[in-house]
Amino acid sequence: MSNASSIRCLITAGPTREFIDPVRFLSNPSTGKMGFALAEAAVEAGWTVDLVAGPVHLEEPDGVILYPVVTAEEMFHQVDALFDVCDILIMTAAVSDFRPVEQHAEKGKKGAASMTVEFERTVDILKTMSARKAHQTLVGFAAETTEVERYARGKLEAKNLDWIVANKVGASGTGFAADTNEVLLIAADGSSLKIGPDTKTAIAQELIELVTPTQ
Repeated sequence: MSNASSIRCLITAGPTREFIDPVRFLSNPSTGKMGFALAEAAVEAGWTVDLVAGPVHLEEPDGVILYPVVTAEEMFHQVDALFDVCDILIMTAAVSDFRPVEQHAEKGKKGAASMTVEFERTVDILKTMSARKAHQTLVGFAAETTEVERYARGKLEAKNLDWIVANKVGASGTGFAADTNEVLLIAADGSSLKIGPDTKTAIAQELIELVTPTQ
């Protein structure tokens, strides 16, 4: 196992916002709690932690280097800048899959605004990093409302990840915005382990122990 003090970890957390105009945007309910809990657990494990976070209302964890971002494009550029020096990327952020093709400079008035907005795909950050990984361990997250394991396994394979953490969202008391969670950790070799239900803090501590890079 790697020397814990030599591990550099890059974590993404929270949502992104994709703006239609200065006051309207596309986003999701992610609060960043799982990513911040992972950052805290990684620091406790002795790792160096870079935390790239979308708009959240959480205290900056002690001992991390925080990089606040807003849009998917900003998150991509920050991850891209930090990826080469990291040993493990843990991508918990709920990155918007789409953004408006046109972002208006001024607020659109209700009476004159178009009822149709054209969207384009945002960059797939995890897949892009996977295509250029060298020594890095890549951990993805899959938040699904149905067929959680099947979709997660497909994402694990399609993005050539080492691990994926799957959880169901929309269920009462777990997932987005909750303080608790229940996840399925799936490895590249196909094996899996259920973790929880438990607090996100406890789950984060167990995940950090399980995905620690080996040499």
